[in-house]
Amino acid sequence: MYETWEELEATCMQCGACALADTRTHIVFGTGNRASRVLFIGEGPGEQEDLRGIPFVGRAGQLLDKMLAAVDLDRTKIYIANIVKCRPPQNRDPMPAEQEECINWLRAQVRLMKPAIIVCLGRIAGMKIIKPDLKITAEHGIWYEKGGILMMAMLHPAALLRNPNNKPEAFRDFLKLRDKITELGLNTDSD
Repeated sequence: MYETWEELEATCMQCGACALADTRTHIVFGTGNRASRVLFIGEGPGEQEDLRGIPFVGRAGQLLDKMLAAVDLDRTKIYIANIVKCRPPQNRDPMPAEQEECINWLRAQVRLMKPAIIVCLGRIAGMKIIKPDLKITAEHGIWYEKGGILMMAMLHPAALLRNPNNKPEAFRDFLKLRDKITELGLNTDSD
């Protein structure tokens, strides 16, 4: 068990547990406020994330930033991580075995962070974190409680880029998140 973020990150950065390590440029550990009570989880890094070592910095990340800003959130007020820390080739979905090899890094991040809310971005994250039979198109925006943590799946920003007609639905989910943060009295100020 890791006692500090620094110890966890330093160990994670040496990981070679699965074949994704062979093709990565950078391990994408996570970004944002480690003291936040709100954790966003994606499925895995894309090309831009792999090149820069930071989650959600490509086109999907830019859209995520805009949606966060619309509800008075940003990367200084939340933390963003992924199910897998290395980019799957050609941005394919991370395979179940890859997810299993990598999930303990995320579990350790959750243990250290102690979030009150977890937001799963997309189907893969929702199925891995909330429930294996999650149907993202039908169940996004619904609150679940698991282990004392409130969880919600949202449509992945990359899916919204492919299907812009779904942006209003996604924005409603962000409003639900904002309302829940307010209801719980969570301080999302960066100081």
